[in-house]
Amino acid sequence: MAPRCGFVAILGAPNAGKSTLLNRLTGAKLSIVSPKAQTTRARVLGILMRPLADGGSAQLLLVDTPGIFVPRRRLDRAMVAAAWTGAADADLTLLLVDAETGITPRLQDIIARLAPQGRRLWLVLNKIDQVPPARLLPLTAALTALAAFEQTFMVSAVTGDGLETLLDALARAVPEGPHLYPEDELTDLPDRLLAAELVREQIFLQTHDEVPYAATVETETWQERKDGSVRIDVTIYVARTGHKAILIGEGGARVKAIGSRAREELARLLERKVHLFLNVKERAGWDEEGARIRAIGLEEPK
Repeated sequence: MAPRCGFVAILGAPNAGKSTLLNRLTGAKLSIVSPKAQTTRARVLGILMRPLADGGSAQLLLVDTPGIFVPRRRLDRAMVAAAWTGAADADLTLLLVDAETGITPRLQDIIARLAPQGRRLWLVLNKIDQVPPARLLPLTAALTALAAFEQTFMVSAVTGDGLETLLDALARAVPEGPHLYPEDELTDLPDRLLAAELVREQIFLQTHDEVPYAATVETETWQERKDGSVRIDVTIYVARTGHKAILIGEGGARVKAIGSRAREELARLLERKVHLFLNVKERAGWDEEGARIRAIGLEEPK
């Protein structure tokens, strides 16, 4: 009945469903999600307790990482470095593959880097609800020929198919050791960063083209009120004048809609009333600034 505890990195190409998987496994909105690639920028930790057959319990520390892509900006390099660091620091890595997309050159590059490292590596095929069953076994065979995966799982992060089997296997696989976090904690993500991320999620969901990728969000002030509510002032930095106009919208309609939806999500997660105020500022080249990169929870690669 010895307790178990371990870090599990969720690694993969952009849009494989890593954040959706983390949220589904933990049962909480910890990592923002959108249909667009490269939504996640920094590592997000989800903490999950799982009972063991012998009566003990395992604490699974699930690390959602940014999708791995070819970096062009200083921000991009920090994002990709965060993904690889998450895998290097983990006891076990899940390579999440979009079963609908299959094997791409980007996925092949990721596997080629993972394969020689000798770390514990599991293959998880996601989005199986979108793929005819006859395609899954050939895809699995092709992938397992590329690296020595300890185990293979087929899941759907959206429907939940296969996730209980995956969780039970993870609970048995993480090392014996004391739990590192209180059992009622869900994440180590600071509330200030969570607020900024939920605003950024709405930017992804409510704007298009390059605008979401050209914006960053920072929580400037967090004021606790006597009535138990909280006032949060958030700044959205954009790279161009045109992006600022799009985010604000006609008569301020777009920024109001972004703030309204983000406030609803925050109030639900914090379980109290939230007063959220957004300010949009133009700041050319923010994605090359070390201070902006550190503000969103990333470390600059050495």
